Parts: sequence; structure tokens; C-alpha cells
Amino acid sequence: QEQLVESGGGLVQPGGSLRLSCATSGNIFRLYIMGWYRLAPGKERELVASISSDGNTRYVDSVKGRFTISRDNAKNTVYLQMNSLQPEDTATYYCNAEHPLLPGMLYWGKGSLVTVST
Repeated sequence: QEQLVESGGGLVQPGGSLRLSCATSGNIFRLYIMGWYRLAPGKERELVASISSDGNTRYVDSVKGRFTISRDNAKNTVYLQMNSLQPEDTATYYCNAEHPLLPGMLYWGKGSLVTVST
């Protein structure tokens, strides 16, 4: 059973920064599209950012210029650097791995809570 192990959530003040990490096995990391989704109370789940195996990235408009997704191939780890955090970024963030050719082949992390508040 493949696993996605997340870390890095927490409480931060508006304008602050956090970095989320998601580690997985090489079998997943080498091929799958890695992404971060978030789910906030009363809202639908949304894809925040994704990165393909060859490094192509995508972002939802609301985080462009503030968040950066990256991958460390040596560590089989994907990161989400979040800067200039705002209260509306408060959510549980989930790491996701999706097979590029088989959309139903998905893996999820357990989620990391990010709270942006004074």
C-alpha cells in the first residue's frame, strides 16, 4: 500500500509563511503527478497546485505569486511553499498523487491543517 506522508501544517499569522512537505515512495514519485488540494469549512475541495514528473506546474489563480510547488527527486518529496498567507488560506491541505494516464489511480495523504489567524 503506497503512502503519502505529510508534514508542516500549523498556525501562522496573516502575512506569514509555511512549508508543507509530502513524502512518498519512488514508485509513485517517479511517474505520478503530485498535487496539493485544500478543503475549507463550507467550501468545496480545490486543487491548489500540481507538478508533473517533468516539472510542469499549475496553480489556482488565488495562490499565484504566493505559493510555490516543487519536488526533490532525491528525497521523493514534494513541497508547497506558502508565502503571504491570508485567513482565506485556512484549510486542511491534502497531498495527492495521480497517475498521468489513469485518472482513477489516486493516492491521498491524511491532511495537514493550516490556520492563518491573529
